[in-house]
Amino acid sequence: MANEKKSIDATVNELLEKAREDSVRTAWDRAAAQQPQCGFGLLGLCCRHCSMGPCNINPFGGEPSKGICGATAETIAARHFLRMTAAGAAAHSDHGRGVAETFMAAANGEVEDYKIQDVTKLYKLAIEFKVPVEGREVNEIAKDLAQIVMNEWGKTHGYMVTPARAPLKRQNLWKKLGIWPRNVDREIVEAMHRTHIGVDQDYKSLIMHAFRVALADGWGGSMLATDLQDVLFGTPTPLATEANLGVLKEDHVNIIVHGHEPLLSEMIVAAAQDPEMQQLAENVGAKGINLGGICCTANEILMRHGIPLLGNFLQQELAIVTGVVELMIVDIQCIMQSLEDVVQCYHTKLITTSEKAHIPGAEHVQFEEAHALEIAKKIVKMAIENFPNRRPNMVLIPAEKTEMVAGFSHETVEYLLGGMFRASYRPLNDNIINGKVRGLAGVVGCNNATVTPHDHYHVSMVKELIANDVLVLMTGCGAMAAAKEGLMTPEAAHKYAGKGLAEVCETVGIPPVLHLGSCVDNSRILVAATAVVKEGGLGDDISDLPVAGAAPEWMSEKAISIGHYFVGSGVFTVFGGSFPTLGSKKLTKFLFEEIEEIIGGKWAFEPDPVKAAKLMIEHIDKKRKALGIDKARERVLYDMAARRELEV
Repeated sequence: MANEKKSIDATVNELLEKAREDSVRTAWDRAAAQQPQCGFGLLGLCCRHCSMGPCNINPFGGEPSKGICGATAETIAARHFLRMTAAGAAAHSDHGRGVAETFMAAANGEVEDYKIQDVTKLYKLAIEFKVPVEGREVNEIAKDLAQIVMNEWGKTHGYMVTPARAPLKRQNLWKKLGIWPRNVDREIVEAMHRTHIGVDQDYKSLIMHAFRVALADGWGGSMLATDLQDVLFGTPTPLATEANLGVLKEDHVNIIVHGHEPLLSEMIVAAAQDPEMQQLAENVGAKGINLGGICCTANEILMRHGIPLLGNFLQQELAIVTGVVELMIVDIQCIMQSLEDVVQCYHTKLITTSEKAHIPGAEHVQFEEAHALEIAKKIVKMAIENFPNRRPNMVLIPAEKTEMVAGFSHETVEYLLGGMFRASYRPLNDNIINGKVRGLAGVVGCNNATVTPHDHYHVSMVKELIANDVLVLMTGCGAMAAAKEGLMTPEAAHKYAGKGLAEVCETVGIPPVLHLGSCVDNSRILVAATAVVKEGGLGDDISDLPVAGAAPEWMSEKAISIGHYFVGSGVFTVFGGSFPTLGSKKLTKFLFEEIEEIIGGKWAFEPDPVKAAKLMIEHIDKKRKALGIDKARERVLYDMAARRELEV
């Protein structure tokens, strides 16, 4: 392992070598120690849903062919798939619930540190949820909206509101199939019930409910999380910043925020910029306070404040290995328990803040929205006080850092394409129709220590796509990989993109790869796709569009929920690494082939990123052909006689 390059990112390889010298074990070491991994589990053929198990199914057709209860490979794998979807949806949607609760508290005047920043978006949401706005104060509107929005997680009757944002044809299909979600909590609870021993044993039925769960996430909990974060903290607009561990500063107090919820991190930004905190930092010999982020909390404060990205999921341990991090604050999701082991080798403090996410050995500072800024200042002060404890002989800050542009939202893209008075997706649609932009791709997802080299799969896929004139939209850890590679600057269009895409990007002034935010912000991609449909000329459903999705290095159950709501929205979606149904031929065929006839989208699995990109391009070309825009058309000027012959 010592001589093997685990990442295409030089900072990772440099710090892995330092970690070995410092006797620190990382995710890559633990991944190697797990080999060989359980083949039954990788194929989705190990069942522990009751205490008669674990039961294993022979993937080659011999015995055992069924579990003790009689469950087949299809049933077992489909139950796993549904439970993964439910867990992923629960994670994202519970994040959304937390934001909704804070929004309600802000509307009711119960918290002083949160204010409504985007009043225009508040009005749009209020109109959508049928809250009167004329002649009313902002807080009055917000109070009524908060109460109604909270019902989306647990209303006793009816169906969720926000899926009605989808194209009408897609809405009608969801109704016809009976998969329009009722509320977030009910669909997740029903998923757990269906997968209990002796309940739903039809793999097709299980997968259809997985759609309902995933749609409750993507078109519900996640979408509302994005909306309410924009209302509370401001809708992102383009800004320039930097990415990678080279943004750490040896002469500053370095603080890292890590996790997924922006409720605390927004306050940490405010606290770190407070003159009192800056003075305290100078008093202990530092030149200031340097804030950076890991994972999706990083994406949130990047999009709104330009705070640099330190790195993605697999760089969280290595950030501490630099020896210059005074304090790492974590909230929820994608936080390695190993962080507590790593900080023991350095001076870094690890602070947990969420009641839902404790780590043995870490110091816990409970975050409370009612005292948000006060708690944030307390944590920042802990970091400042730890600065004198740094060990100079343990310091190594890699040199690599890359410029990037982030802050793209549906509203931003619409404005950039059409201007203030004519904000529109028309220019994008026109350039898809004329072929300068071949299509759109959403490339999202995590890193995975078993998929090496780290970042290679995201970067190789994205480079192949943009070279073939496909505009790429990215979120989460995948977006960070592209940013570190230099793919998120306007200059990247000339260097990496095909001629047509480069021309469009240079005209508008955007990168060929757009950073749309955290993994919960995948809803921005759905909204953008819907806007393209509504603009006209490219079909009447998302499934008609020349678009595709991918998660080449996924590892989280959230990725399964994301992928399934993209498929459920009509998008061809490719995963790399592994896929949790490969042990069942019938179920895999259903997801990879047959489901397209039912839902308009389908899954695919391809571990090679360039081959996966080619599958996406092939699908995009198929959709272009179906729309009749695969070939340039001769422009014909009609005389009066020819016009009279036209049928109206």
